[in-house]
Amino acid sequence: MRVEPLSCAIGAELLGLQLGDAVRDDALFADIRALLLAHKVLFLRDQTISRADHVAFARRFGELEDHPVAGSDPDHPGLVRIYKTPDAPPDRYENAWHTDATWREKPPMGCVLRCVECPPVGGDTMWANMALAYDRLPEHIRQQIAGLRARHSIEATFGAAMPIEKR
Repeated sequence: MRVEPLSCAIGAELLGLQLGDAVRDDALFADIRALLLAHKVLFLRDQTISRADHVAFARRFGELEDHPVAGSDPDHPGLVRIYKTPDAPPDRYENAWHTDATWREKPPMGCVLRCVECPPVGGDTMWANMALAYDRLPEHIRQQIAGLRARHSIEATFGAAMPIEKR
């Protein structure tokens, strides 16, 4: 496996491996997990991985959960399929900066995304290294915000579509 950092702030591309192998190889998975923690986001291009192996790989990081509104693939619980038809109208979420599931009491470690068919224009997904952003704040700003707490809520975006017990 070869690791190519993509920037000094975030991201690396992993070359020379198939993600499905990490489902069965503990040492390879441990290497990938360590690289994820170091680089925050990993890219593996041209993968041939089944939905079952996709879910099995993601499950190695921890328990999977369904999207609170979209649910998950009935044949592969924990796998959320996100897709649009060419004639679908744009919705208000597709170009909004967001962080997944921060409203949960214990937010997930991350997400394993797989692009099956990418549109010729758009379809971008971006990441930010928020740990580095915090580390680079001036000390007086870090002191000002040290005691602050934030309340993350899903109700403004999906609340009406969710049963009370899932909010």
